[in-house]
Amino acid sequence: MKESYRCWAEIDRNALRHNAKVVRERIGSAELLAVVKADGYGHGMIGVAEALADDAQLFGVANLEEAIQLRAALPHPIMILGPALPEERSTIVERGFIPSISTFEEAKDFERMAGDAPVPVNFKIDTGMGRMGVPENEAFVLFKKVSALRQIRIHSVSTHLPVSNEDAAYTRDELLRFGKILKQFRADIPGDYKAHVLQSAGALAFNQKVFDMVRAGVMLYGISPLPEFQNLLRPAMAWKTRIALVRDMPKGSSISYGRTFITPRKMRIATLSAGYADGYPRQLSSHDAAVLVRGQRCALLGRVTMDLMMIDVSKIDNVEVGDEAVLMGRDGNEEVCCAELAEKAGTITWEITTRIGARVRRVYV
Repeated sequence: MKESYRCWAEIDRNALRHNAKVVRERIGSAELLAVVKADGYGHGMIGVAEALADDAQLFGVANLEEAIQLRAALPHPIMILGPALPEERSTIVERGFIPSISTFEEAKDFERMAGDAPVPVNFKIDTGMGRMGVPENEAFVLFKKVSALRQIRIHSVSTHLPVSNEDAAYTRDELLRFGKILKQFRADIPGDYKAHVLQSAGALAFNQKVFDMVRAGVMLYGISPLPEFQNLLRPAMAWKTRIALVRDMPKGSSISYGRTFITPRKMRIATLSAGYADGYPRQLSSHDAAVLVRGQRCALLGRVTMDLMMIDVSKIDNVEVGDEAVLMGRDGNEEVCCAELAEKAGTITWEITTRIGARVRRVYV
């Protein structure tokens, strides 16, 4: 590397494109809505979107702020997947973004702000997520009302799968219910609107019916929500830091806050330039977490602090200040994967990558 960073994440563009190819193989001719919200799941929204620009037909973000940032970089259609605040709606219309709506009031407000062209909207149905969307037993009546608004154009109809990586039976029933609702919509209210349901777990395990679009998220980053499909994907991120200090500590030395680790013997301790302010989970303290140095696992010792953390490098010869340490990723034959960090931290893979802080430099390779 020409520049030296204290803590950085290397983002592999080829891995992103490989994962997009896996999505394409599973969804056939359906459109790919690449979800790049939450700063590209922590990988850097603009860098990810630029890498996927030839693979995706449109992009999905969480809110207006993300949509504006993305529009400055790419011309693709952008869907805002979360509900818009009232004061954001006029800008959404002016910028030509596709909002997601759950109520007639939202639709009427967007229509009121429309200019010469109708406002495209994503009509969301709630089939079990309980987060947003029209309750499915009310969906047909409301869809007719929204479709009748002259300055509203239904771009798409969608729902969300809440347990596609946990409950296959419920998910199959949910897909069946959504399919029946969509069939009723298209029989009574013809149009060129598209349907989308499947996210990453859906595209991997329930792709017998993909509808017209697929919202691929975490799998684009090489992380499978279903472990049995992980071998199809290539992790796009390697998260690294540097050894800032190496010290030989005598037996009985306490390490970090709380003195939760006392050296049982003389040990060589390396201090790393990363901590929970960089997004490394403090919950990994005292949970058998490891960091890779020169292709070897080195145990995390004591509590993770805000800016620094300590590891045992006693078994590695010639460790030096400035050496790379891999927090997540592969080094030689060893790997610390995102799923391992999530399991030991008692969380989910989505949180591991999205909580990586802004001071961690994203480097695209």
